[in-house]
Amino acid sequence: MIDPIAVNIGPLHVRWYGIIMASAFVIGIYLAYRRAERNHIDPNHILNMVTLIIPASIIGARMYYVIFAWNNYRSNPLDALAIWHGGLAIHGGIIGGLLAGLYYVRRYDLPIWKIADIMAPSLILGQAIGRWGNFINQEAHGGPVTEQFINHFPAFIKNQMYINGSYYHPTFLYESMWDFLVFLFLMWHWPRKKAQGEIALLYLILYSAGRFWIEAMRTDSLMLGPIRVAQLVSIVLIITGVLGLYYLYRRKSHT
Repeated sequence: MIDPIAVNIGPLHVRWYGIIMASAFVIGIYLAYRRAERNHIDPNHILNMVTLIIPASIIGARMYYVIFAWNNYRSNPLDALAIWHGGLAIHGGIIGGLLAGLYYVRRYDLPIWKIADIMAPSLILGQAIGRWGNFINQEAHGGPVTEQFINHFPAFIKNQMYINGSYYHPTFLYESMWDFLVFLFLMWHWPRKKAQGEIALLYLILYSAGRFWIEAMRTDSLMLGPIRVAQLVSIVLIITGVLGLYYLYRRKSHT
């Protein structure tokens, strides 16, 4: 098992989860900054925007998780603040970041769809990287599997997926790989897009399709009665993305 604490600095414990999440933010910001430069958007807007988006996305991700997992925090509500133990729901992060981004874009009268396209590849790449924080914390995994099955994976993944005497589906890996493939597709498709906003809407559709499938394997899904919340939200986002593309293409054909 990998020690979740990367380094101790006196009484301060620096965790791998935090290092990985911070790396995801930095890489995503750099990518968006360069993309803004190439698309005639002042890249300083990206830097200014993320000062709002990062805290808003973290707060949104944590609030979303805590709301749907409240029974885990009812007896000790202060544990809801311990984000270094994991428990950040990406859908909550997307909502929080989106609201902060919309506020900034409207305040400075920036082109909404162009900014959305610039940010989408950074977001999915950050998600691909961030899933490795779940790996370190031994969370976001699937149900039990045989040793014969897990032997198909590298030894470090096999060892980390050995939890309480059983091996588990490395669903964090499935989602990380899917997210990275979506990132590559969005970057490839960028020069071929037909309308502003197409990249962002394709992100919603493709990420959500993969998440819907992978979520069915997980053992730690946030639930709303018998329904997996992430699957429900994924369906909503797929429908939103498809309708959005229809609107963009129809508007484009009439101009």
